[in-house]
Amino acid sequence: MHIIDSASSLQEHCRGHARDGRSIAFVPTMGFLHDGHLSLIEEGRRRAEILVVSIFVNPLQFGEGEDLDSYPRALERDGELCRQAGVDVLFVPNSVELYPGGFQTKVSVAGLAAGLCGAARPGHFDGVCTVVLKLLNLVHPDLAIFGSKDFQQLQVIRAMVRDLHLDLEVVGMPIVREEDGLAMSSRNAYLSPPERAQSLALVEALRLAEAMVEVGERNTESLREAVISHIQTRELAAIDYVELVDAATLEPSPVVFSAPVLLALAVRFGSTRLIDNRVLAPR
Repeated sequence: MHIIDSASSLQEHCRGHARDGRSIAFVPTMGFLHDGHLSLIEEGRRRAEILVVSIFVNPLQFGEGEDLDSYPRALERDGELCRQAGVDVLFVPNSVELYPGGFQTKVSVAGLAAGLCGAARPGHFDGVCTVVLKLLNLVHPDLAIFGSKDFQQLQVIRAMVRDLHLDLEVVGMPIVREEDGLAMSSRNAYLSPPERAQSLALVEALRLAEAMVEVGERNTESLREAVISHIQTRELAAIDYVELVDAATLEPSPVVFSAPVLLALAVRFGSTRLIDNRVLAPR
């Protein structure tokens, strides 16, 4: 496994593989890897000859007062996991390498990035798109792989790739969950034991909504009220948002829906903000 910390070195290395006709898969991460990340890495290993993974805690996507400084990091452990998973290239830049003095460009996607986490975290998706576009320009992969726990992020990146005519496939992978159903996240490490126990309200609420749809419920307000009521039974839970939106456009869903809708949740337990989602499809 090649470990590279220079943007120019990464670009030249990947150009060499492209010149030799090798297909490249890319998995961008912020590190502190878990089985969700490893599922993306396994898909990349399966689908391409060369697998590139980046680990970079991107300061542009953190707002004032968010957890940039305390975000969990375990680079040595992550490197070993990547090596065991068959990663060919691990890119581990510092902030100055990607944002040198005089850097003044940002990438924005309107519409898709406006609601949900975009409304709760102003500027977040500008930071995501800026760093992802920079990384894609360095790696020039044939495919880039993202998890669907960050469903809005996945849709925003797909829009950026489409709108800017980038020549790659964006692959979305299913949410990977703990045995008890909690969506895997690096931020789960922040949870205290009581917060961890009560955080299961998220997946329980998603299952509740799915069960309601299976027996014929199509009113988004009824679903939203049921989800909110369930989460509020946990005294440590503070709801950031519970929204039902069109699964393709992320626009507000009709009150009575007939096409798939995304049920998206963001809930705080103490200082830890967790997100989760499920696509509800009427039959």
